[in-house]
Amino acid sequence: MFTRFFENIRGDKTIWAIIAALAIFSFLPVYSASTNLVYVAGKGSTLGYLMKHAILLLLGFAIVYTTHRIPYRYFSGLSVLMLPVVVLLLVYTLTQGTVINGANASRWISIPFIGIGFQTSTLAAVVLMIYVARYLARNKEKEITFKESLLYMWIPVGFVLALILPANFSTTAITFLMVMLLAYLGGYPIKYLASILGVGLLCFTLFILTAKAFPDSMKTSRIGTWSSRIENFASGESEDNYQAEKAKIAIASGEIYGKGPGKSVQKNFLPQSSSDFIYAIIGEEFGLIGAILIILFFLGLLFRIVIIATKSVTIFGTLLCLGVGLPIIFQAMINMGVAVGLFPVTGQPLPLISTGGTSIWMTCFAIGIVLSVSASDSTEPVKQKESMDNPLDILHEAIG
Repeated sequence: MFTRFFENIRGDKTIWAIIAALAIFSFLPVYSASTNLVYVAGKGSTLGYLMKHAILLLLGFAIVYTTHRIPYRYFSGLSVLMLPVVVLLLVYTLTQGTVINGANASRWISIPFIGIGFQTSTLAAVVLMIYVARYLARNKEKEITFKESLLYMWIPVGFVLALILPANFSTTAITFLMVMLLAYLGGYPIKYLASILGVGLLCFTLFILTAKAFPDSMKTSRIGTWSSRIENFASGESEDNYQAEKAKIAIASGEIYGKGPGKSVQKNFLPQSSSDFIYAIIGEEFGLIGAILIILFFLGLLFRIVIIATKSVTIFGTLLCLGVGLPIIFQAMINMGVAVGLFPVTGQPLPLISTGGTSIWMTCFAIGIVLSVSASDSTEPVKQKESMDNPLDILHEAIG
């Protein structure tokens, strides 16, 4: 069975090795940090949380395997089908207004029957990047007009981001920056990008002012959380930066070689030691060597993503690979930057290492797409330049 499985693995073997190494390594800090989860939640066990993490990773690798077997050209039309779906999911998520332990959790919905929380904004971000890659690839050889691109690209982008923003500012900001970067790499006119950036900043400012003026009308908004995090980061006072200070203490106490697996002290004081601040636990337990090794793994992943993108025989393949691959690296760098005090707290997990089903699954989905590009281009080097953009072709393939 396993022999057959490995024979069917396609795509870049280095990426397979990197994600496997990160996933296997994640068990050590997750198991260590789970003692804090048991203490805070008052239920469960460290072994239980470790088994849950293992199951989420296994499902994630099943997503990688399934996705990488799909020819990447199908994702072009799939993004058109999925965009209305994620819009409905985002609207449904916002209307929930769920509060967990006094904190707004309106970015999550519960998956029926299995009771696992799902963060719809993460799925929306991936679908949006695929959609933008599709638009840019289809118009690469054409002269792009601002009016036409506004209708077919920026209005959908703006609408999705507007739905993500009230409950998840960091994901909105990262996705917007990644869309801008992908548009630049895709040859979108810089003069138009400058206009879009200005409009984006204006809309964000108007949203903040409206939410401040009418707080009761935006109960699902987390503006208070954002502003307090930014103010605390800017103030630099330790009492206002509890999590950030504990994270820096953890990394500093790890020194060169670390205290050893499971011997972290600060995991007992960091509320998000298994997710947002897991890099600090890695630094404490595995020292500077372990912290640098994680960075090298993500840099290696970045290198392979860029190589695959440059070798792609289609424009869509190149932009798709960059569109879904670069956000993984960017998210990882932000997570590590928060742990060492370079950025304010954002709530972004460390891909493939932090606990959390949605983050793991969407990262695996994106990596599966990158591997699909790699596999398709290596086995079909003479592929035509045009992507399959008709959504009906996907349904035809599924039926036939």
